[in-house]
Amino acid sequence: MAGVTDRPFRILCRRYGAALAVSEMVSSNPELCNTRKSLLRCDHTGEPEPRTVQILGSCPQQLADSAKRNVDRGAQIIDINMGCPAKKVCNVAAGSALLKDEKLVASILDAVVKAVDVPVTLKFRTGWDLSSRNAVQIAKIAESSGIQALALHGRTRACGFSGAAEYNTIAEAKSAVNIPIIANGDIDSAAKAKFVLATTGADALMIGRAALGRPWLFAQIQHHLEFGTECLPPETEHLQNVMIEHLSALYAFYGEYAGVRIARKHIAWYVKNLGGIASQKLKAILSVENADRQISLVTSLFEFNLRETPA
Repeated sequence: MAGVTDRPFRILCRRYGAALAVSEMVSSNPELCNTRKSLLRCDHTGEPEPRTVQILGSCPQQLADSAKRNVDRGAQIIDINMGCPAKKVCNVAAGSALLKDEKLVASILDAVVKAVDVPVTLKFRTGWDLSSRNAVQIAKIAESSGIQALALHGRTRACGFSGAAEYNTIAEAKSAVNIPIIANGDIDSAAKAKFVLATTGADALMIGRAALGRPWLFAQIQHHLEFGTECLPPETEHLQNVMIEHLSALYAFYGEYAGVRIARKHIAWYVKNLGGIASQKLKAILSVENADRQISLVTSLFEFNLRETPA
């Protein structure tokens, strides 16, 4: 997820049991490959293996070159984005817009697979809109092109993130190919994870928005799948430690100025797990521009919450 799955967040998710954490999508445009933003997105320093980089574009040769470039920078898996529904992406015929052109999809997949010696995977949606679902066809094209695994979000591009995910379409794609299928969409609890695996027959699950502000969701799901029992979320003190560690990592990674601003959205997501008491102080935290002050206000937010929580 662009703007979210940077190195600090990926490392945190891996610590809580995510088997794989994919980079923010990196443009295949060669004019952008050495910008500060692109270089940060490809920074894997201290990151657990396997390191996966997601590339975005619509030109087969540019995507092949981008794949080679990112492998040289340390990527051990290349993931191709054909699922992003953002207008600015689809307007340049990238992301989920590619699903409208199956011949171009095949050309892109063939070019990227042939360009690198590491596994190539594909993230896509069920189709462009409800009248043109072609996930099964895309899955077959991907398999014949040498794609090693597929992550399928159970919505069309037109659906965005609204409505319920189409798990039946994921099940159809799973039945049509022999490569692993990773189910994605609306998996926000351990019980839902178990349901989606049973319903789709998928080999694995991909968690996106549900992990925002609660990276421990991966551990909860794994515990439930292994033992069949509920794994409670962390105690408030542990949540405070995780949150402050995450913010500190953002400051170190981006520098104070950008780190404080990027931290704001993560703070808002974490605060959802503290309930209405903590939310009363959220506005003040989101307005500060200094790292020490931001940490201080986050600490006081937890102290306030603990005082107000009944024994």
